[in-house]
Amino acid sequence: MKRLIWPICLAVILAACGGSPTPAASSTMTATPVIVEVVDPNIVIASAKVLPVQVSELGFTTSATIKEISVSEGELVQAGQPLVVLDTPELEFAVVAAEQAYASKSLAAELQKADKVKYVDPDSGKVSWYNLPREVYLKALSRADQSKAAWDSAAASLAQSTLLAPYDGMVVEIQVIPGETVQPGQTVLTLVDLGDLQIKTTDLSERDIPRVKFGQSVDVYIEALDVTIEGKVVRISPISETVGGDVVYPVTIELSEQPEGLLWGMTAEVQIVVK
Repeated sequence: MKRLIWPICLAVILAACGGSPTPAASSTMTATPVIVEVVDPNIVIASAKVLPVQVSELGFTTSATIKEISVSEGELVQAGQPLVVLDTPELEFAVVAAEQAYASKSLAAELQKADKVKYVDPDSGKVSWYNLPREVYLKALSRADQSKAAWDSAAASLAQSTLLAPYDGMVVEIQVIPGETVQPGQTVLTLVDLGDLQIKTTDLSERDIPRVKFGQSVDVYIEALDVTIEGKVVRISPISETVGGDVVYPVTIELSEQPEGLLWGMTAEVQIVVK
């Protein structure tokens, strides 16, 4: 990316005034060229770095021991793929017990739906068969439905003991080992989407931030690739950071395209059109 720099060279020749020059009275001196940087008032320039759009620190909602880690650092995973499994035998037993209870109550409801009551007339001795009242069947069906809800709840609790990838990405860090006990909310694994990268400024000062607006056009120069890509401002941090004693505001820029070879952590320079 080329900044707007205008070189101005000054050559100053000093000569004696009046009369014929003499060796003692005559001298010539050429000044060193001076580079003057002319800043376009419609452009805000800042340094930046390449970051993933999605970085997820994943964990569990329950406390248990790590049973299995199914992936390794640097591995590419797909959405829904198991990553880490907890050792929860009590939850597995609860699912089996709830399933059996539901099967039993469901069968009982079906039998009562088709069952008949035998009636013997005391005078004639005639035998008659009558269907059970519908209310009896409905009560049995309600008990079966309650058992199904308990089964579903137990299955949902067991499912939470397996950490699944929420999207396609790369495992960049695993912070636990098998046999370790984890607590609710503890980060066990970090997943990133390296297929969708963005730019974030690192030194945009508090003096320039008032002129930066959402949606403004940006030219992004990636030094390592020697390419310039168009982008736009998609987020302006409302919270400042302090870098080297200066107050700065991070600005996030969405790229119109992602060039081949772009990697997380590469440096960039951005020119935001603020006119």
